[in-house]
Amino acid sequence: MKEESLKRKDRIKTPEGRLGVLIPGIGGAVSTTFIAGVELVRRGLGEPVGSLTQLGTIRLGKRFEHRSPKIREFVPLASLDDLVFGGWDLYEANCYEAANYARVLKREHVEPIRDFLGGIVPMKAVFDRRFVRNLDGTHVKEGQDLRRHVDSLKEDIHRFKKENGLERCVMIWCGSTEIHLTPEAIHQSPDALQDAVESNHEKIAPSMLYALAALESGIPFINGAPNLTIDIPAMVELAKQMNVPIAGKDFKTGQTLMKTILAPGLKSRMLGLEGWYSTNILGNRDGLVLDDKDSFKTKEESKLSVLEYILQPHLYPTLYKNYYHKVTINYYPPRGDNKEGWDCIDIFGWLGYPMQIKLDFLCRDSILAAPLILDLVLLTDLAQRVGMSGIQEWLSFFFKSPMHKENLYPEHDIFIQLMKLKNTLRYLMGEEQITHFGLDYYMNGEAE
Repeated sequence: MKEESLKRKDRIKTPEGRLGVLIPGIGGAVSTTFIAGVELVRRGLGEPVGSLTQLGTIRLGKRFEHRSPKIREFVPLASLDDLVFGGWDLYEANCYEAANYARVLKREHVEPIRDFLGGIVPMKAVFDRRFVRNLDGTHVKEGQDLRRHVDSLKEDIHRFKKENGLERCVMIWCGSTEIHLTPEAIHQSPDALQDAVESNHEKIAPSMLYALAALESGIPFINGAPNLTIDIPAMVELAKQMNVPIAGKDFKTGQTLMKTILAPGLKSRMLGLEGWYSTNILGNRDGLVLDDKDSFKTKEESKLSVLEYILQPHLYPTLYKNYYHKVTINYYPPRGDNKEGWDCIDIFGWLGYPMQIKLDFLCRDSILAAPLILDLVLLTDLAQRVGMSGIQEWLSFFFKSPMHKENLYPEHDIFIQLMKLKNTLRYLMGEEQITHFGLDYYMNGEAE
């Protein structure tokens, strides 16, 4: 992606027509909460709380200018009225039935949009129980021919676009966490990946098939789970070849969100860390999937990496070199989608004197994830119209394990991530980037 190839300001293609939102895992709690929420907002029956694109503002120019438009008024984003939903699930329940099963939203929110949700029926999913052992759906595509599955998904995409009169789509993975995979030779180039698909290789996960179908169809792909999926050289190169944006991975919602808020604060004050113990209880389908040790391994790596990159123990060995970090997730059905994240943080200050922080976050997993999905769909569609292809690191704000260029380390500090995102938008719209330098007000007298 070269600077001169980007469309900026008035050259950015306007979001004409409707935008298709394709969701693998459309019957899950997160997906139905997102879809129902968008429809409630469209009808004036709810507020898009948690959505940066809908409620967030962006400062432009100097502080004394007092220019802070809403992001959705500053950049040409698709309207919520133009979003059309479709997707796949291994259970055949429509979105109304699935939303009731998930029990995230109250009846007073679901019933007014019953007809709308009931009209969204999932297409048959690609599913292989070897990768998600604790689920066993029946609404699945037959056989184990991986190339046929990719072609079938592409046919589904084509049909969805045709039936709804769509020119643009974004695909966002809201399916389950797959077992832990590490990159191998088959993942290193597009040709090697295609050969592996043709030979039905055992290390090609279903999520990779969805990503292939999206990229081969010229559709951006967003990975909302910690799965390997597109975080491999083959997918990155294919995305560049097809001039398509990709983003991921793993929505940053509960406990990790708190870590990316707290850890930068501790580091900024040069407070040391002895240990950070994190445990979760969760009772929805995601919790059931993570009750399998190999799926949990995938999630664990995503959650553990955050502190290491924020605290940078190699730069601050006295403060962070030997801290102990433990993460557990426990499946507890009575809790449902209302996840509880409990953290015990042992820190130390002046002269090494110990202190403690206790954090108990009784959050709602899907309520936190739904606005992230909305923002990612709208901003990735913008990236496509701008001409941005490959990894969209500027969207790191939304992820636990942000994708990044091979020779870079990921940025996990949520405040730096937000500055990166907003500066990208300023750049695209021809506005001066904000550095918060501030001294120029006093050196050059600009405020006088």
